[in-house]
Amino acid sequence: MFELAARLIAAFYAWTHSYAVAIGLVAVVVMLLITPLTLKSTKGMLEMQRLQPEMRRLQSQFKGDRQQLNAEMMKLYQEHKVNPMASCLPLLAQMPIFIIMFRAMHGLIFEVDGKFAPKYLNHTSELYTSLFGKSEMKSFGLDLALRPMQAAQENFAKGIIYILLVAALAGVYFIQQRMVASRTVSPTMSASQAKLMQYLPVAFAVFQLFLPTALVVYYMVQAIVRIVQQYYITKRFYGNDDSLGRQAQAASAKARDIAQNEKQTKKEHNRQTNRSKASASHRARDRSRRR
Repeated sequence: MFELAARLIAAFYAWTHSYAVAIGLVAVVVMLLITPLTLKSTKGMLEMQRLQPEMRRLQSQFKGDRQQLNAEMMKLYQEHKVNPMASCLPLLAQMPIFIIMFRAMHGLIFEVDGKFAPKYLNHTSELYTSLFGKSEMKSFGLDLALRPMQAAQENFAKGIIYILLVAALAGVYFIQQRMVASRTVSPTMSASQAKLMQYLPVAFAVFQLFLPTALVVYYMVQAIVRIVQQYYITKRFYGNDDSLGRQAQAASAKARDIAQNEKQTKKEHNRQTNRSKASASHRARDRSRRR
């Protein structure tokens, strides 16, 4: 698989003669390949959200019976033809792709005695011959083999452009996550948890400071394509009041209200119980004094 990824980069390089463009085109291809899975996952997730009020009801009804609750949940999924695992598909697909691309990119700039000896490539390919024996992977004035932090440490004035590229990636990640967060309502997620989820991708961008710039370019293009993808998802699933996304939002809001009401009821019950215990204790002390 590493050879396949590297040879795909080599094919685009033979066409464009640009490392950055070739890597960017591979990122686009990967995103196009997983887009059907993303759409299927989004649809499955929205269908699950639409069932949240009913799921909350079942959780309250069978609170002390885990086995019966699971059976009723499965019955609910079957009745509505919902697959609870559907939302995991893109994640399951992206993890091996992430590892493959990570290894393939590092293979391109594999060094022997300080010079590139690319791995996973056909030795007759243009990409291999352009890198073999070199110590830089120049594209648009940037050395894609250099790590942003390394570039800044060697020469801050030279390295600032690498740091700005990572900062731009963090900004793109933030925009992407805001698009997702703006249409997501979770009945169990607190405001602080939602904020944490919003900034996690930005934190991931910070790690790019310690990875080759080639990977930063790859993730940047992927993030831009993902923004376009999220825009399409918003239009497709949230386009009108009767859309699946709007129904899921309404159901999530209803489930959140149910959860808050249950929490308030439980709190009030505990308060009354504590008052009863305190009153009983007070009466017991009064009786003891009278004796």
